[in-house]
Amino acid sequence: MSLLRPRLSPITRRRLDVFRHNRRARLSLWVFLALFLVSLMAELVVNDRPLVMQYQGQWYVPLLVDYPDTEFGGFLPTPADYRDPFIQDEIEANGWLLWPPIPFSYDTLDMALPHPAPSPPSSRHWLGTDDQGRDVLARVIYGFRLSVIFALVLTAGSLVLGVLAGGVQGYFGGKVDLIGQRLTEIWSGLPVLFLLIILASFVEPNLWWLLGIMLLFSWLGLVDVVRAEFLRARNLEYVRAAKAMGLPSRLIMWRHVLPNAMVATLTFIPFLFTGAITTLTALDFLGFGLPPGSPSLGELVAQGKNNLQAPWLGITAFVSLSLMLSLLVFIGEGLRDAFDPRHIQHAATPAKVSDRQATDRTDSHAV
Repeated sequence: MSLLRPRLSPITRRRLDVFRHNRRARLSLWVFLALFLVSLMAELVVNDRPLVMQYQGQWYVPLLVDYPDTEFGGFLPTPADYRDPFIQDEIEANGWLLWPPIPFSYDTLDMALPHPAPSPPSSRHWLGTDDQGRDVLARVIYGFRLSVIFALVLTAGSLVLGVLAGGVQGYFGGKVDLIGQRLTEIWSGLPVLFLLIILASFVEPNLWWLLGIMLLFSWLGLVDVVRAEFLRARNLEYVRAAKAMGLPSRLIMWRHVLPNAMVATLTFIPFLFTGAITTLTALDFLGFGLPPGSPSLGELVAQGKNNLQAPWLGITAFVSLSLMLSLLVFIGEGLRDAFDPRHIQHAATPAKVSDRQATDRTDSHAV
């Protein structure tokens, strides 16, 4: 078993130990991963299609295959609507079907609501419905997945661009750094919201379009952090020795300078991740984000604002966003402590500290 385990450096083990000892960060990481895993399997939990069914002795998997309406006694070659009472009665009379725990998708309109939409929470809709009759819990689960995936892609792209721009400025310095700083200041001064409003007037917004626009600006906050680390690391002795040996600059930056710069960069990632989620939520709330009807937490916030008579909408949006952002902030604090040299030094000498405390207790008893 020991051969299958990856060999970690002592400093990496100390950082992991510091993170594990931060109980709040550790629990937040597990809770966030569990919620994200559930959202990734949303089709198995929240869907308006049966997971599996049997009809006239044959097996069907509507979750993966679009079967025509005529396959189950219908009259149209269009995809079957399994919520149609006629189709349901026909299948139940000649077989059976297995529904997911929440038999509604994020865009399913429930035409059999006992109350006008928005409908309050009930056994049918655990968190109620919005003003269009769509299940709120289904939209929260799909919206959580969409927000996290959006933030993951945006954070990864921002990390690549920010490290590249900041690394070049910090390593070469001089005119390269001066010109890069001026260009960064000019670029960061552009009004992002106004640019989005202008583009949204003649371009239909979608996920990839929004990612591209946000990626043009999201990396700017990372440049100063990486630049400062490269400016500090380029004067270290082993970096000077590598230059004196004639190693290429790209090799020195990649092997010798970047690992040191990534310490501060990694502590910045959770907060960059949080900023991406809040940005998407704000744009969706203002109507300049994802297309209408997308499972968005920002659209749920707007639903709560427009339907004050339905408090469950606003409460659900607030709790969902607060939980997600709080978990990410706690994880970020744990990473910051794990990469803090003071915490690492404290974790590296627990035996000495315990021995010193034991000696002090022995001396006090002797007195």
